Amino acid sequence: MGNEHFFYVLECADGSYYAGYAVDVEKRVATHNAGKGAKYTRAKRPVVLLHQEAFGTKTEAMRAEYAFKQLTKAQKIQHISGKQEELG
Repeated sequence: MGNEHFFYVLECADGSYYAGYAVDVEKRVATHNAGKGAKYTRAKRPVVLLHQEAFGTKTEAMRAEYAFKQLTKAQKIQHISGKQEELG
């Protein structure tokens, strides 16, 4: 895997999305589902990984996360389904 940094999107039990940054996405999703992740996901478990993108630097991954958070729900759905350009 090397020095990859990931932007990821989770779908929460209530249908909302959570976007985040991680180096190890599988471990981070497990942390969210254990109730030890972000405050937002604690009450919205279980969460399911919908999408992830790899980047060479933490900065690039965090830019993609920020850009995703600025989208409308419809735009987020399009991005996750691959119908839009990559963020970042």
